[in-house]
Amino acid sequence: MSEDLPVLYSFRRCPYAIRARLALAVSGQAHELREVALKAKPAAMLAASPKATVPVLVLPGSKVVDESLDIMRWALGRHDPALWLASRQTSLQEMGALVAQNDGDFKRQLDRYKYPNRFADESGGDATGFAVSQRTTAASWLAYLDTRLGQGWLFGAHASLADMAMLPFIRQFAHTEVEWFAAQPWPQLQRWLAAFETSALYADVMGKQPPWVPDSKDPLSIK
Repeated sequence: MSEDLPVLYSFRRCPYAIRARLALAVSGQAHELREVALKAKPAAMLAASPKATVPVLVLPGSKVVDESLDIMRWALGRHDPALWLASRQTSLQEMGALVAQNDGDFKRQLDRYKYPNRFADESGGDATGFAVSQRTTAASWLAYLDTRLGQGWLFGAHASLADMAMLPFIRQFAHTEVEWFAAQPWPQLQRWLAAFETSALYADVMGKQPPWVPDSKDPLSIK
């Protein structure tokens, strides 16, 4: 790798990693992408960030940014051609508050809906019923988001940091039960997600890569 390039440790399907990759891509920030096998996390990533979860961005000089929203802000702070941060429609504080709601209760419900068997201590042995109850609770958040999307995006007619930070999690929810999600009365939310999933930016960051191997002679550099 070039020592001048930031290194991003990522996992293709992780929503936190997706939003980091989105910001790096839209900002045009050159970097080396290292796809991580979660069952065999590379020692270099663990040494950089003991939290041991993706994404992790290692900057030239060995500074580490290991929270996905911080990676987004770092990339967009360097170059923000789509004005995700510099939106005239809202403030960073308003965007941050909405993302915090999404990353809090909704993410908690999403995890329990998608992976109910991981929460046997909460489900009382009824994983299916537990998953449905979590889906029902999470649906109220999605219904609320649907009401915000009349102009196309969460804060008006243009995408913002909030949209791109939240869409990977909405995608994960939608793909848990595709037919159920499609049948819900959320036309604006479904259009918003479909526009995201069919965008060139989404395609750009979701290409499949083999797990990174230390000392690889052909690392994936994105410029």
